[in-house]
Amino acid sequence: MPVIRIDGVEYEVEAGGNLLEATLGLGLDLPYFCWHPAMGSIGACRQCAVVQYLDEESEQAGRGRIVMGCMTPVTDGAIFSLGGDRAQQFREAIVESLMLNHPHDCPVCAEGGECHLQDMTVMVGHRDRHYRGRKNTHRNQYLGPLIHHEMNRCITCYRCTRYYRDYAGGTDLAALASRDHIYFGRHQEGVLQSEFAGNLVEVCPTGVFTDRILVHDYTRKWDLQSAPSVCTGCAVGCNTLPGERYGRLKRVHNRYNVEVNGYFLCDRGRFGAGFVNSDKRLEYPGLRREDGRYDALDHHRALQQLQAACNQGNLAGIGSPRTSVEANFLLRTLVGPDNFSPGFADSEQPLVNLALQLQQDSPAVTPDLRSIESADAVLVLGEDVTNTAPRIALALRQSVRNRAYAMAADLGLETWQDAAIRNLAQDERSPLYITAPGDTPLDDVAAGTDRLAPQDIACLGQAVAASIAGDSNEAGQDRAAEIAAALAGAQRPLVVSGTGCASGEVMQAAAAVANALCTAGRQAMLCLAVPEANSLGQALLCGADAPDFSALQQRAEAGEVDTLLVLENDLYRRGDGDRIDRLLAAFKRVIVLDGLDNATTSSADLVLPAASFAESEGTLVSLEGRAQRHFPVFPPPAERRPAWVWLLACLKELEREEAGSLHHFDDITRACAAAIPGLSGIPAAAPDHHFRNAGVKIPRQTHRYSGRTAMRADVSVHEPKQPQDEESALAFTMEGLNRAQPGSLLPYVWSPGWNSNQSLHKFQGEVGGPLKGGTAGVRLLQPGSGPVVSGSTGPEPFRAEDGQWQLVPRQKIFGSEELSALSPGIDELVTPAFVELGSADAESLGVADGDGLELGDGLARLELRINDCIPAGCAGFAAGHAGAENLQPLARVTLRRAEGWQRREPQIIGSDGGGGND
Repeated sequence: MPVIRIDGVEYEVEAGGNLLEATLGLGLDLPYFCWHPAMGSIGACRQCAVVQYLDEESEQAGRGRIVMGCMTPVTDGAIFSLGGDRAQQFREAIVESLMLNHPHDCPVCAEGGECHLQDMTVMVGHRDRHYRGRKNTHRNQYLGPLIHHEMNRCITCYRCTRYYRDYAGGTDLAALASRDHIYFGRHQEGVLQSEFAGNLVEVCPTGVFTDRILVHDYTRKWDLQSAPSVCTGCAVGCNTLPGERYGRLKRVHNRYNVEVNGYFLCDRGRFGAGFVNSDKRLEYPGLRREDGRYDALDHHRALQQLQAACNQGNLAGIGSPRTSVEANFLLRTLVGPDNFSPGFADSEQPLVNLALQLQQDSPAVTPDLRSIESADAVLVLGEDVTNTAPRIALALRQSVRNRAYAMAADLGLETWQDAAIRNLAQDERSPLYITAPGDTPLDDVAAGTDRLAPQDIACLGQAVAASIAGDSNEAGQDRAAEIAAALAGAQRPLVVSGTGCASGEVMQAAAAVANALCTAGRQAMLCLAVPEANSLGQALLCGADAPDFSALQQRAEAGEVDTLLVLENDLYRRGDGDRIDRLLAAFKRVIVLDGLDNATTSSADLVLPAASFAESEGTLVSLEGRAQRHFPVFPPPAERRPAWVWLLACLKELEREEAGSLHHFDDITRACAAAIPGLSGIPAAAPDHHFRNAGVKIPRQTHRYSGRTAMRADVSVHEPKQPQDEESALAFTMEGLNRAQPGSLLPYVWSPGWNSNQSLHKFQGEVGGPLKGGTAGVRLLQPGSGPVVSGSTGPEPFRAEDGQWQLVPRQKIFGSEELSALSPGIDELVTPAFVELGSADAESLGVADGDGLELGDGLARLELRINDCIPAGCAGFAAGHAGAENLQPLARVTLRRAEGWQRREPQIIGSDGGGGND
């Protein structure tokens, strides 16, 4: 390892890095703006200037040259000065020049107190402004309901466009004009089209791009109470830091996890938690009267009603793949395993079980997101990951750069030399092949795309597997051979599929490709996306033989069960309305635990308000089989209780033997681990409630948290005792120690002199590496442990039928997921349900874009979109959107013009480019 000298002190550093990374990794402070650990160096801001000396004699004589730390590789024997007068004066002059046009509006700036520019200005010692001329000013743009734009605060570091265009693949944000009039925005106002635009909020070192939702419901950042959490928007399991004030969730920031989301979130994860503040949230239990209205109860009476209902009847339960393992386990314990349904739609349940089985049996590695970024050849079969598992799509965008990194390595370029590598590679990319029943936002970086019906996707996948195995007798050989050659020639091939196109044959084909690669001696990876935050946890909990909705209905009609408990699951999103009506009508009593008012709670006899993810602890199992813990950010208000609290109290009231040893949340976790072999590792997801950091708890509030008395001065001028958290190692207070704890218990990042999220490097073992406290979560699926499984023979190729169209689901990042669609900002981006047809099919029906179509015998009436990427004989529909609940994936339906359809006026929400949010 190289040894360098900085200001007279020798340090051993990692070879191949640059000086800025090395100094930050050593715990030294060196200011910067344009550099970002995920995006490398370009040397644009000149802020990380240091003095480099040729030798000791030059150092003693003070003869050195100014170099940029982010662009200077560390070499053995190199001598630098960070604190010398020349370097200090240079950095101070740079900050002063950056501040020429910057407004002095820190007290009213949305970024104030958490601003990297503030930190760096203080760090370099700049205080007085000498310029007295007029400032250049700019007009701000409307960039959509999620991002607020304040261009006058820009310091032209270029981070925004480097992230948006180079990293995330967007095209509608750019650096416009020149010299001292550079403008970072769109060519005209409109919604930013990238699904990852929200990361600009954290990427920007000033207040140019800020959280629009927070700006309009503002709280100073140091007054936010936060806790480590996990995104519930999809199954990827991104780590998040929700922030609360006045009992309202104010924002969600990224929580760094080197193996999962790294530095970035998707916009659904960042802005989709606003449902916690929804007017639809339930705060009091409700008991239905004979006239259909509900009487509000306190939690004691509600628990009595729950106990009485459980004593009177034979119980059945429906769990939820969007709530915690522990809550589902308790409901399963209460009603019995034979009467517990995991809560999937009937068509979805076998798909999730199949995804789990394939990952358990395959010798291929189940990759984390960092491993996905390392893939040097990728095949995506049937999955539009940008809309089903968005953070995987961002990782795939990075994977296609591995060809560029290989070219750079041949020339001796380090990976942090971003501009040089991009100039070298130009359009050279690692191969990414996408086969899907429609277009996807990743098509722009794909080496090849195929638009096929799900049956044909499965056939192609099996042909690829056969080609890798050396069998040339399969059909579709040209494309299959091309893909097979790319995968077989790679060192780290990856196959991605999932439940998105609702076909088990497609997932089996993906597993067959991965297995063939393993048989051929490749270190293959297999990633299968599943729908919801705890889908895989439900499959592990319940097993493949768990009853579905139909089985429960049959038992109820046979008199075997008569009381149904539904856990945080709007059943009317899981099947057509008439079917769910029949299911609920089969039971004498229906009890629902949920946090929001919905169609299922409106059908219940007793409703118990369940706390949201931000008000409760729980374990979720991601699509890679990683169990992760989320903790309450704030206590639930009024009579809301975490679902596990309601269920545990009911078990104790019933004096059930299983509840005798359960007193804390951690007891439930351990009981679940002991009872379910597949979940035996979940206690290791986070330390239990006995953990103390140097003898004290970990604070949820920063040391600058203010107003604990003023917040409730209208009630009392005395500060009340802070709420006590008896279920975790975290405290609802500013007292405690937030340093050197396990990574799963990190509620916020802050370090002296580093008030923004850039302080993260102080918590990392090395810049861009794991946290010092370790990586959050525990893997339950061990990679490569199963036997080689032969793939099934592919299904018959798809054949179009006259007058019939096969329905294929088309998920959307905004609208297909239930809860995020209720969040402010995102609700403005949710488009009405639609159906997509190719031009030829639309012409055969005599309809045009924007016309209405009636699907089946009154199943749905949807707006038509012409999309020539939809295969002939198929009709794409907006999965998960209101109005499309009755549509079953892969069913064949008739289509005809909807009579009396009112065409919508075109809604212009932005110019085209870079994303595909609609």
